[in-house]
This record gives sequence, structure tokens and C-alpha cells, in this order.
Amino acid sequence: MLEQSSGPTLLGFDVVFVATMLALVAAAAVITAIYAAITVSDPMAKRVKALNQRREALKAGIVTTARKRQSVVRRNDTTDKIGEFLGKFKMLQDSQIKEIEQKLAQAGIRSKEWAVAVVFARLVLPIVLGTLAAFVIYWIDYFPEWSSLKKFMGFAVMVGAGYKGPDIFIKNMADKRTDAIRKGLPDALDLLVICAEAGLTVDAAFERVARELGRAYPELGDEFSLTSIELSFLTERRQAFENLAWRVNLDAVKGVVTTMIQTERYGTPLASALRVLSAEFRNERMMRAEEKAARLPAIMTVPLILFILPVLFIVILGPAACSISDAFSGGDPHPPK
Repeated sequence: MLEQSSGPTLLGFDVVFVATMLALVAAAAVITAIYAAITVSDPMAKRVKALNQRREALKAGIVTTARKRQSVVRRNDTTDKIGEFLGKFKMLQDSQIKEIEQKLAQAGIRSKEWAVAVVFARLVLPIVLGTLAAFVIYWIDYFPEWSSLKKFMGFAVMVGAGYKGPDIFIKNMADKRTDAIRKGLPDALDLLVICAEAGLTVDAAFERVARELGRAYPELGDEFSLTSIELSFLTERRQAFENLAWRVNLDAVKGVVTTMIQTERYGTPLASALRVLSAEFRNERMMRAEEKAARLPAIMTVPLILFILPVLFIVILGPAACSISDAFSGGDPHPPK
């Protein structure tokens, strides 16, 4: 029987099949890009909506009595049921809930109801992932070559990932948000100095800075807008600044908050204090950039040795090695045509 002729191959791969798969990937990328361009939304719309809700909540808290203030907080039936379920097992501790709420606020999630969901995820995810790992590793024996110790370690890793997964996810979001706020803080302080020298009040200066920097640094603009709202509605202005330091896990922000509180209390000049802080933060940012630049040669050493030098040696020594091999084998390096 004659073998069926196949298409052209390159390095053992069918060229037609590879081209077809690449065309499918390109078509999927084009469709995704078109969908993203059509369904694009304003990134500030969600933040503005959240700030308006916070403003309305503060307004309602001022005009209502202490008993009615509890109704201002929005309730969610799902989180209420989860809270009742966890309360039966006495898993909701006040200190734990407050710590999770602070981490969520640092990640940009201000809904306190999500703290209960995080505790519930810590309880459910280890059970789900552990059951899945036990089914795959022990029941169907998907990895028969693994030893007993390796199977147990795989099971333990899945259970640990289920327990620590929510915390790692929230910490990653908080770190990214903190880095974004750190980058825009010196510029924000410069604008605060200009607003203070122009005669604006502190809450108006925060609102102006948030409006100017909202596009370039949306996270910092979000925090400054919320601080401006709280300065306008809270009975104690000190509490608004302390809330800013509570929501942002950054020493520079804590320094700004301390300066603001001292300025409000003792009447010291705000512009001069902020100018000194801005200069310090800019120097710190420059030192951090110089530190990264100084670490670059050490970081590039491993890729240079593993990927660049071998290719360079092949290009330089490859022709010479071929000529030496032909000479020792007795072959003519230039055979007649």
C-alpha cells in the first residue's frame, strides 16, 4: 500500500497545521480586540459612583438619629446568610474582621460585607481544593509514578493554597494599589502646596488635586476625593485624615496625615510643611530608582550567561569548528560542483 502523501514539514511539524492554528489564534485576538474596543467603559465612572454613595451615606449619618444610622449601611442577603452560618461556629471575631476590612480597604474594596466572604472562602476553599486533590491523586491515581510522600505533599499544597489563596490575592491587589499611590504622591503634594498658597481650604485643595490627578493616578485621586468628602461631612476633621492613613498602607501617607493633623491643631503653615515633605518624597523616589539601576547589572548576569553568551559562541566559533571538523575528517571543505 502506498503511504498517503503529507504536506510540507518544517522541523518535524506540519506547516499547514501550524499555519491554521496561528490563523485561528490571530482571528481570536482580532475578535477580542474588537470586543474590548466596543465595550470600553469610563474607568472613573465606577469610582465616581462609589464616592457619591459615600457622600450620601455621610449625609444620611448626619441628619438621622443614632438608632437610624445603622440602616444607612447597605445589607446583602447573601453575606447575611454567610455571617449567620459562620456565627454558629463562632468563627467571626471582631479583631479578625477589622483586620480583613483594613486589608480590603488598602486593596480598594471598601464594602465591609466582603470581609465575611473572605472568612467564608478561607473555610470553603481548603475543603474544595483538598477534595479535588484527593480525588485526582488518590482516587483515580492520576500520578502513579509519585511516591507516597510526594502525593501527600501535593495534597497538602492544595489545602494550603486554598487557605492562603484569598489573603495572597488581597495582598497582591493592595501592593499594586500602594505602588500606584506612591508614584503620584510627590506630584499631589506639589499641587497641594499650590492650592494652599492660593488660599483654598484643605477639603477644597484635596478635591482640586483629586480632580487634576484623577486621570494620571486614579487610585490616588480616589483616596483624595474620599478624604475631601469626609472632611466636609465628618464632625471631627482629624478622623478624616486618620481614615486616609488607615486605607493606605504607606509611610509617606502617614507622614502627610501627621502633618495635616498638626497643622489643623496648632495652626502651623501648611504650604511650607508640604513643600518639605514633597522634596523628601522626590528624593526618596530618586534614590529608589538609583537603587534599581544599581541592581540591574547583577540581575542581567544570569540571562546574559544562559541565553546571550551561548548564542554568541555558536555564531563566532561555529564556522571555525565546522572547518576544523572537515579538516580532521579528510573531507574537502569546497567540493567541486
